[in-house]
Amino acid sequence: MAHLHNDQEHESHSSSLSEELLHHLPYAIFSVAASLIVLSFFSHAGSGNAEQADALFHSFHFLHIVFAATGTVLTFMRFSSSVPQALIVGTLSPILFCSLSDAILPYYGGRLLGVPMHWHLCFYSELQNVVPFLVVGILNGFVMAYHHYANLLSFSIGSHFVHILVSSLAASFFLVAHGFYNWSPSIGYVFLYLIGAVLIPCTMSDVVVPMLFAKAHKK
Repeated sequence: MAHLHNDQEHESHSSSLSEELLHHLPYAIFSVAASLIVLSFFSHAGSGNAEQADALFHSFHFLHIVFAATGTVLTFMRFSSSVPQALIVGTLSPILFCSLSDAILPYYGGRLLGVPMHWHLCFYSELQNVVPFLVVGILNGFVMAYHHYANLLSFSIGSHFVHILVSSLAASFFLVAHGFYNWSPSIGYVFLYLIGAVLIPCTMSDVVVPMLFAKAHKK
């Protein structure tokens, strides 16, 4: 088994929430910008509708769960060797933060503009589809932690960006699929709101929560 703990690496990851958010902010800005490009082509090509947007939302949301679960387990295992604790955090953290970034915050974002949004939560209504992605993400996290530790830094840099990009696409298509059909006149608001909606939950899921729980367990 590869040795999972390195004091210098631990120290380099012991940053505050504000520092982590600042570190992930460029990822969020570029990811949301890219998602709005995709959404613009979808909305203005003449073939996109709410049903198709809903299908795309689910695809990106389920993929987001894979990245979130993998990132959570990876970060936890950097600071703790407790597999049971990693399983718990790797399950609960994606359930909370993927729901927040992809559905709950976009729902309330539309409501703030007076749009009659439709409520939808996949972890409640489509658990049979969520579970396979969650399980694969957790397993992937353990595989990466135990067998590819030397490549974790490069993986983390790439996965943070892809994680936030997939979340941005899920949140963008949730808006269109669940009531915010005419979003273009409010694109500035959508852009700013989605940056916060994906930045905070994804950073909490990938870094802050698993790190805090792992360190608390060690104490």
